[in-house]
Amino acid sequence: MGGFYIIDHGRTVSMKIKRSEFICVLEPVTTVVDAKAFISAISAQHRQANHNCWAYRVGETGEMSHCSDNGEPSGTAGRPMISTLGTNGLTQVAAVVTRYFGGVKLGKRGLIDAYAGAVQAGVDLEPLTRLVRLTRFVVEVPYPFNDTFLYAVKEHGAKVVDTVYTEVATHTLEVEEERLAATEVMLQGYGAAGKIVLIS
Repeated sequence: MGGFYIIDHGRTVSMKIKRSEFICVLEPVTTVVDAKAFISAISAQHRQANHNCWAYRVGETGEMSHCSDNGEPSGTAGRPMISTLGTNGLTQVAAVVTRYFGGVKLGKRGLIDAYAGAVQAGVDLEPLTRLVRLTRFVVEVPYPFNDTFLYAVKEHGAKVVDTVYTEVATHTLEVEEERLAATEVMLQGYGAAGKIVLIS
């Protein structure tokens, strides 16, 4: 699964492992401030729980991230949680896994599997939404060349999102990042040949 993904809305899943209850809540967030506010709210809601472990990844590529074991043995909760988010390509998301201890110790390996598994169960509840970075171009095209241009745009995977018809056709294009280089070469080639005018 390539690229980066987001969730469109919050999701919650609960699972029991050896009498302990693990409740995973995932929430879409766009800033570190939002992530911390969400973590604080869930922790307050479950203040009677033994642990409220958390992780978040923010930014277009998850470049801002942090996690906490919240009292569990070091490396057994926050790290597996953030690793699971990363493995799924998730960003702009915060996760809190609340644990109500059931009296049976799980050991380090058991805790790692439980916290990672709780986050994965939350991720698996619904399909993820691919995060697509788009670049816009505005191009003026003379009418005799318009059909040829629109065919080339389609072949390159670009999308016409707006058109204004005056003395020429003025198209606004959106291009996904992975198709950007090829589309730029096409537009620059047509521009150099005098067939279109690249406005922006």
